[in-house]
Amino acid sequence: MKLRRSARLVDMTRVLLDQPHELISLSYFSERYQSAKSSISEDLGIIKSSFEHEGIGTLKTVAGAAGGVLYIPLVNQQEASTVISDLKETVANSERLLPGGYLFMTDILGDSRLMKKIGRLYASIFADRKIDVVMTVATKGIPFAYSIASFLNVPVVIVRRDTRVTEGSTVSINYVSGSQKRIQTMVLSRRSLKTGSNVLIVDDFMKAGGTISGMVSLLNEFQAKVAGIGVLIEAQDKEAKLINDYVSLVKVDEVDETSKQISVTDGNYKEFLTSGESVKHEGDTN
Repeated sequence: MKLRRSARLVDMTRVLLDQPHELISLSYFSERYQSAKSSISEDLGIIKSSFEHEGIGTLKTVAGAAGGVLYIPLVNQQEASTVISDLKETVANSERLLPGGYLFMTDILGDSRLMKKIGRLYASIFADRKIDVVMTVATKGIPFAYSIASFLNVPVVIVRRDTRVTEGSTVSINYVSGSQKRIQTMVLSRRSLKTGSNVLIVDDFMKAGGTISGMVSLLNEFQAKVAGIGVLIEAQDKEAKLINDYVSLVKVDEVDETSKQISVTDGNYKEFLTSGESVKHEGDTN
């Protein structure tokens, strides 16, 4: 279709936003808009400048016959701080305190607008890593996992606590929960994960890290690699964490049931935020 430049820029932007981390050839755009590749390259330069100015992300160009351009969602420090500030305020609300010192999390995980912001933030944090799939354990971590996977443009794998007939052949392991020291089981369908996959493990809430440690062990059964670990909220725990290399957004330092006070601070995410210049792609010669 032949479009005016203004309409072409809008449509190109839509295509790129709909397919993050996916390499799109210049030939595709050239044929789509019946325009010369030189014109397409100029348009992409305009879009890249706009993306970076608005803090939406960046475009990476890959040279060669199999090259093209891909959109990488990124979040700058200022936007990240705003998202974390809102999240801390939400978590610190005393009304979410449940008997036993537990926190009500369903409203946070069900907030699609907040999850979208958090998903893009995590996609920015892990933008420089090769990730084939996002893994979480059923059920509360599912919205969190999908929010991240949508910006990384990869599938989600869900680990379950029990076997289901609809899952087909499965692999199961026993693990020790970090906080309660109980033997528990987790199961994953053999068809869910390819051998050698690079997996981003995510969980909505972590105390000692027993569940995440169990997922790491499960990946060993598939000869898969841990590409990263993301935690929405981590809790202060008297015992040492079972995992060390993870990214958290906020930390619950203390819960006082008597005064109904929840003390919340920043997680360690600032150490991992990725800039556009540091992002590489297979085949990138720039």
